[in-house]
Amino acid sequence: MPDPRFFRKVGPFTAAELAERAGARLVAEAEGGRVFTDAGPLGGADAQTVSFLDNVKYLSALSQTAAGAVFIKSAYADRAPEGCLRLISETPYRAFALAVQMFYPEPAVTPSVHPSAVVAEDAQIGSGVRIDAGAVIESGVELGDDVWIGANTVVEAGVVVGARTRVGPNVSLSFCLVGSDCRILAGVRIGTRGFGFAMDERGHIDVPQLGRVVVGTGVEIGANTSIDRGMSDDTEVGDGVRIDNLVHIGHNVKIGRGAVLCGQTGVAGSAVLEDYVVTAGQVGIGPHMRVGRGAQFASKSGAWRDVPAGAKVGGVPAMPIGDWHRANALVARMVAQSRGKGRNNKDEE
Repeated sequence: MPDPRFFRKVGPFTAAELAERAGARLVAEAEGGRVFTDAGPLGGADAQTVSFLDNVKYLSALSQTAAGAVFIKSAYADRAPEGCLRLISETPYRAFALAVQMFYPEPAVTPSVHPSAVVAEDAQIGSGVRIDAGAVIESGVELGDDVWIGANTVVEAGVVVGARTRVGPNVSLSFCLVGSDCRILAGVRIGTRGFGFAMDERGHIDVPQLGRVVVGTGVEIGANTSIDRGMSDDTEVGDGVRIDNLVHIGHNVKIGRGAVLCGQTGVAGSAVLEDYVVTAGQVGIGPHMRVGRGAQFASKSGAWRDVPAGAKVGGVPAMPIGDWHRANALVARMVAQSRGKGRNNKDEE
């Protein structure tokens, strides 16, 4: 169960309220008044907990759960145990996430400016803003309404942060425009100098990085991620993008709407990722390449050629996922055969 020292729970809520918020259909409408006090996984749930089934691997856990209600696809609704209310949704994990948000809402922003914060006189600070201890807000900064700036964060001159965006502690924002309703977690660096220089044996010559970083609305950027500003054009992160911890995005990169970049992904300069691209952990994407809409990368993939829309790729160099699996199987067979031959030769000796 969530530790109450860190997570504030509200409620209770009725089954009907949960169904309405999650966009689900309650099979037993007469039971809509049943009250629930929490949301959680199938194991350990009780009669006042709402849970979910999204992966068929957990059908056995469903049969044994004591949860009072479960978000579930219609195809598996009859597998819920007796007495467990069925909340029908074809996207049960999404429905469950919305229910969890009901029980555990984000804390409200309490407007305040800590005495140790440094705020430039000409900074434009919206209503309801919170600025925590040690934060620095430089000249010409614009903070929208209900923005939260975490402790020791530095917002450099001219930066704009949209309404309701929350910026964690120890973040640095420079040369950037950040949209509304974003979440920027601890240690993020946005607008750092792009890695651009003219290589020369007489000494490498820095190329001034004169662009910005433009972040859309509803973006989440994970802890210790860095996003370089552009050289002349802007680095762009589209609306609704989700970026995990420890991701690096090079200068002039363009990331489309709804893309998902998992931990330790690296995107080299001037690459273009179209809408809804997904990279698993430790993926590397080369410079100046284009990744088409909805393409997906397996973990540890490395790509330096364009990837078409909708493709699923893996390996280094990245190849169609089916070819990658076949190549791995072929290598495994070759290794096994080699071992077998080695044993036979030893027996002959």
